[in-house]
Amino acid sequence: SALLAALLAAGVAGWPVGWTGGDSAAVSAGVSAGTSAGTSAGISASSPAADTRWPHAAWLPLAVAALGACQLFTVWATRAERFEALAVGRVVQHGGGALGQLGIGLAAGAAAAPTLGLIAAPIAAAAAAAAWLARSTGAGWTAALRRQPTGSLRAAARRQRAFPLFNAPHAFAGALQDTVAVGLLAAWAGDAAVGYWGLALRYLKAPATLVGGAVSQALYPKLVAATPDQARRTVRQVMGLLAAVALPLAGLLMWLGPALFGAVFGPRWREAGELARALAPYIALHFIASPLAVVTMAWRAQAWALRLALVGQLMFVAALGLGLHLGGLIAAAWSVSLAMTIYFGWYFWKLATWPDVPPEVSDAQPI
Repeated sequence: SALLAALLAAGVAGWPVGWTGGDSAAVSAGVSAGTSAGTSAGISASSPAADTRWPHAAWLPLAVAALGACQLFTVWATRAERFEALAVGRVVQHGGGALGQLGIGLAAGAAAAPTLGLIAAPIAAAAAAAAWLARSTGAGWTAALRRQPTGSLRAAARRQRAFPLFNAPHAFAGALQDTVAVGLLAAWAGDAAVGYWGLALRYLKAPATLVGGAVSQALYPKLVAATPDQARRTVRQVMGLLAAVALPLAGLLMWLGPALFGAVFGPRWREAGELARALAPYIALHFIASPLAVVTMAWRAQAWALRLALVGQLMFVAALGLGLHLGGLIAAAWSVSLAMTIYFGWYFWKLATWPDVPPEVSDAQPI
């Protein structure tokens, strides 16, 4: 359920949000609203809620509606450059979901309650974030939709069709990579290895989720309004700033990873700290790369980004499998870090030296 909800939202999440032109922003908001409402209704009608094989299927329409609403108001808040509201909303969504899961798990009195908490808490957090963003940005998006002629919205949707066409498969491939990785770990290293892997990545990638989202929301409008030279300079500056944060933290994790995990989660989780140490280079590079995903959107290179991402995902899975075959879980983590260092190094170099940065994008000519 969570995977499908995320994928449905991902096709909308890639729509452009940085323009001040009414038709572009209005079509983004309209597609977000229509997608969340339509898919929620369709899933609600077809969900096998009574089927014991799908005991939690009834939650799926709520998840789609909450994620869609959150995306809708994220689009509008970004257009209005309400970055403080966006930052609060992101903390509410991701931090609130994690805290809600923890609270329900600690307070659960029945065996089913922790499982329901894993599902219900992120949905409630997404709905709360959507409500916060709606309150912070006002109801201007509804007025913008009403003011736009139907032909204007259709024309804007046609100009922006590359966003859902390329970003939805991109999101699907990313989700498939995670699923394949879990399957490989379970088959070759056991269930405990899956738990260590999940815990390490969940907490190590959390800063990239929060910081990356905030930086990308501010970066995208700046890139589409910049000249080619300004855009390249901005991308290089952002890379440098993110590296200045990520690399020292990666060094600390490689030095003290096992001790930190043991102190926070208990002695039994020191092995997860060993895993975190091996994954530290990959996590640092992922932290830098996460906000830069919007660069190829601004530079009209979504097709190139999708092709490169598929190569990177194949490298990730191949490195993981090779490492598991040769030396187990920790060797797999080091293998992934090595492969992703090569992949991200190429990616950063290409962005820093991109030869065909488009000219400043006007409101009438979105990407």
